[in-house]
Amino acid sequence: MRLIERNWEKLFNDYDILSHIQRDGFYTITSALINKVHEARLMTKFDHKANLPDIFTRNKISILPITRGSYILGHFDAYQDITYADVKNIRVSLPAHIESINYSNLYSESACLHCAYVSGIINDIAEEATLPTVSGRMSAGSFSFNIRNVLKGNLYPVTVENSQLEIDGGYESAHKLIIIEAKNFTADDFLIRQLYYPYRLWKSRLAKDVIPVFMTYSNDVFSFFIYRFNALNEYNSLELVQQRNYIIDPEQITLDDIYQVLQTVQVAPEPEIPFPQANSMVRIVDLLSILMEHGELSADYITQNYAFTERQTAYYTTAAIYLGLVRKRRDGAVYYTLSEEGRRVMGLRHRQKVLGIVEAILKHEVFNMALREYFATFSLTRDRIVDIMKQCTIYHVNSQDTIERRAHSVLKWIEWILALAD
Repeated sequence: MRLIERNWEKLFNDYDILSHIQRDGFYTITSALINKVHEARLMTKFDHKANLPDIFTRNKISILPITRGSYILGHFDAYQDITYADVKNIRVSLPAHIESINYSNLYSESACLHCAYVSGIINDIAEEATLPTVSGRMSAGSFSFNIRNVLKGNLYPVTVENSQLEIDGGYESAHKLIIIEAKNFTADDFLIRQLYYPYRLWKSRLAKDVIPVFMTYSNDVFSFFIYRFNALNEYNSLELVQQRNYIIDPEQITLDDIYQVLQTVQVAPEPEIPFPQANSMVRIVDLLSILMEHGELSADYITQNYAFTERQTAYYTTAAIYLGLVRKRRDGAVYYTLSEEGRRVMGLRHRQKVLGIVEAILKHEVFNMALREYFATFSLTRDRIVDIMKQCTIYHVNSQDTIERRAHSVLKWIEWILALAD
C-alpha cells in the first residue's frame, strides 16, 4: 500500500471515522490531527478520483477543505467526469517576435497557460481581449453551499470559512473573468472544488461574469472545457457549455510520413519486458511529458499527483519502458526517468517528436506487422492481431485470454498512429 493509503487507514480506524459519517453525515478532521501521521497538504491532495485512497473509494467518501486548518469528509459527489469530444482543432500561432516560449517544449502547467495566452487562445475563449489578473494561492472567503450525497442523492450543506484556494490562471476582459484550472495531461475527471471555490470568491467581488474553465494539454493539443454554474449555492450545478481544442502551428503529418517510418525502421529483438497492457497511447505520451518536466519521479508520486491509479502507473510505465523511452530503478522505492532516447525524442518539435514515438513503437515486430497489415488491406481487426501475435516472440503472454487482451492494446496503438494523419 502507498504511504498515504496506510496513513488514512490508520486515521479511519483510530478515530472511527466511518461510524461518525454514518451517524452524522460527515466527519470534520483538523490538519493538526492529520499531521500526526503525515503532512496534511499531501494527505488531502486528491485532484482526481484515481488519486483517492482505497478506503475513500470503497466507502464512496470525498474530502473538502472548509477552513485553513480543517476538512470535512462525507459521501460527497465532489468530482466532474470529462469526456473528450471529437472536435476539430483550432490552429493558432505565436507572435513572430516571441522567442522565450518554445511551444514544442511545454512541460509545465504555467508554461502551457503562458503559451495559450500569448497565442490568443484565452482571448478567443473570452471572445474579447483579456489581461492576466489573478493567480496563485489566496483565501476563499466565507460562503455556504449544498453538495450532493452520492448514496442518497440528497443535498448536504457545507460552510467554508477562509479556506485556502489556488488559481492556475485568471484572465479578465471588459465583461468577464476567466478562471482556469490547468493540467498538463489527459484527465478522466477533476475536483469541482478547484473551480467552485474560486468561482464563489470572485463572484462575490465582481459584477461581471465569472467563467470557470478546465484545461488539459496533452499530445500538443490544448483542450478547454468551458463551464457554468447554474445555481450559485449548488456545488453540483456545473454544466459543460462547450469544449474547444487548439493546436499551435502544427506541422502536418500524413499517411505517407507514417508509411515512410514503417519502411525504414529496423525491427529490434523483443525486450524481456512484459508486453504492453495499456490501451491509451495518449496517456503514455502524458507520462513522457511529466518525466520530461520533473526528471525522476517515484511510482507513488506519479500515482498521487496525476490521474493514474496504482495499477495504471504500473501498466503505463511498463509500456514506456517496453518502448525504450523510460528507465526504472529501485532504491527502496521504485523510480522512473526518461532514457537517453526518451529525452532526445521528447525534446524534438511536434512533428519529429510524434514520428519518433511512432518509430519506437514500430521497432517491435507485432506492431510493425500489424501496421503493414493495415497498409496492405486498409483493415485491421483484433482477431487478425491475435494471429500476428501468435507468429511472434512475446514475453509473459501465454494464454489465449492474455493474448486477446494485449491485442486490444495493439489495436489502440495502431489507431493512435493512424489518427496522427488528420
